[in-house]
Amino acid sequence: MARSDVQQIALKPQDLLVLFALLGHEAGSASYPELAAQTGLASSAVHSAIKRAALAGLATFRDRRPVVLRPPLREFVCSGARYAFPAIHGRLTRGVPTAHAAAPLNSVIVPSSDPPPVWPDKDGTVRGVALAPLYPTVPGAARRDGKLYELLALFDALRSGQAREREFAQKQLAERI
Repeated sequence: MARSDVQQIALKPQDLLVLFALLGHEAGSASYPELAAQTGLASSAVHSAIKRAALAGLATFRDRRPVVLRPPLREFVCSGARYAFPAIHGRLTRGVPTAHAAAPLNSVIVPSSDPPPVWPDKDGTVRGVALAPLYPTVPGAARRDGKLYELLALFDALRSGQAREREFAQKQLAERI
């Protein structure tokens, strides 16, 4: 079979993490080192993530600075991202609360007797059922940035929650993106 010079790109979980982090900055104000510090990724990984996001039509560049294209990102997150990055559950562990156990859903959803979903983390304060984070640096990034934490927790509710949780998370994400 003949080899092609054209290769298909695919978004990676860290790309969505970087885009969520970029939402917290004014258009064109975020630098790669700032995004790297915020997300816990290397600057080169941030650069690659933004390149993939731009190729996918979820970001663009203005004055050589990355900017999120909000309508396409909203469509992707609310309609397809949970299928691209499915929820993977594990066993009971200590970690950082996510999905309906974290803000803003924890003020709306009445907790059940089941253990809450958590991102496994050695510095976590809650014992619950492990939910694999979108990317391994997510718990640390969530501790550093409250708005990013909310976006990531809402995304986890969208990809792992029951119908009511998913509906509320989708509305909240659509408003924030």
